[in-house]
Amino acid sequence: MIHDALYSSRSEEWPTPQHFYDRLDGEFDFTLDPCATFDNAKCSLFFTKEDNGLHQDWGKHTVFCNPPYGKQMRAWAKKCYDASECGATIVLLAHSRTDTSWFHDWVYRKAAEIRFVRGRLKFGDGKQSAPFPSMVAVYKPHRS
Repeated sequence: MIHDALYSSRSEEWPTPQHFYDRLDGEFDFTLDPCATFDNAKCSLFFTKEDNGLHQDWGKHTVFCNPPYGKQMRAWAKKCYDASECGATIVLLAHSRTDTSWFHDWVYRKAAEIRFVRGRLKFGDGKQSAPFPSMVAVYKPHRS
């Protein structure tokens, strides 16, 4: 069962539902998870909170990014965009907050594609749906 803290402001971490990740991985073949723990890493190459994926080079990896949903969402969305400018392909799973400045500054018209998730995801081992809608933003490197 998902911990009650995940439905409150006490936690910003929302473990990705495996079936949801598997569908995306089948399409993108991810090589890096920059927002992981040792228990929930989705790729063999991953960064933990201690590694601070915001400060790491994502190279030309194909990245699955499900960052903490809190005050640093702007920084994570910007990192996704910046890393795509340096050659990475990134799939960002985030809460769908189209009214926020981070969405307008770093997702809208910056991501190559935005997919709105139908319904509400059940994160981790959760039995209840998340209290927010989700989206996937796909950032692709620019091709010359």
